[in-house]
Amino acid sequence: MTARTIPHTVLVRRFGRRPFPFIILRRLHLRLLARWYDRHLQRLDLAEIDEHLLRDVGLTPEDVRRECAKCFWQA
Repeated sequence: MTARTIPHTVLVRRFGRRPFPFIILRRLHLRLLARWYDRHLQRLDLAEIDEHLLRDVGLTPEDVRRECAKCFWQA
């Protein structure tokens, strides 16, 4: 018996609604990991910016050091 021949009501009774929340959690985890990785790359780029360009942006080297010292999960 394949999944195509099993009626939908039997599948719902057998598996309940468990797969749906797990899919949502997986998507949330992937988004979170992508956000952390993006933040990490932004801080690496920020660390490489010249002091002259930092003044144009309105940042001090101390601001950059403080931001780059944060862990990737910290906003």
